[in-house]
Amino acid sequence: MRLLLIEDERKVADFVARGLRAERFAVDVAYDGPSGWELASQVDYDLIILDLMLPGLRGTDLLRRLRRKGGNAAVLVLTARDGTQDKVENFEAGADDYLTKPFAFAELLVRVKALLRRPPANRNHVLRVADLEVDRLTQQVRRDGKRIELTSKEYALLEYLASHAGRVLSRTMIIEHVWDQSFEGLTNIVDVYVRHLRAKVDDPFPSKLIHTVRGAGYSVGETAA
Repeated sequence: MRLLLIEDERKVADFVARGLRAERFAVDVAYDGPSGWELASQVDYDLIILDLMLPGLRGTDLLRRLRRKGGNAAVLVLTARDGTQDKVENFEAGADDYLTKPFAFAELLVRVKALLRRPPANRNHVLRVADLEVDRLTQQVRRDGKRIELTSKEYALLEYLASHAGRVLSRTMIIEHVWDQSFEGLTNIVDVYVRHLRAKVDDPFPSKLIHTVRGAGYSVGETAA
């Protein structure tokens, strides 16, 4: 899943981003309101962690803009402002959760995972494609009941494909969702990781679920899209 962290305190931002990346999330970071809004309005994030006291654009105003635009990403407000009125204002603006500083990373992580388990309705806790199961909570993958061990990027790629089962995803779409903003490599990295996935998810089983759509990208399903 791809997350956006908008936080102007660089030490806090770097600490949180490192922790989330260690948990297999792709994380983009913005250090001010305008750049945060630019990313939030252009990329389909699963979750946004939002500070309120941002230079250039208040976090609350950014949140209102996002909701007016129709953005469905879950939003966790992360701020030192702990007054009741601040909480009420931001929940009314569209926040999904509110965590005050100082905070323990373990609590932040629990809240992030809890938000990612919520609707929209197409976000199921367990993704199933034929005999393949991808558990988004535990990040465990099974096929025909057998546990499959994946690296963090292999898991992220499979989860993205499985969450759009039956749909063809281009290499660019995959790069934009599975890798974060700092990635500057070539799109053939997707082909490399698809080969890794096939070796673990498809090759040991008679039916193949990962399909190449020539000239378009990849899809996951019982038959090619």
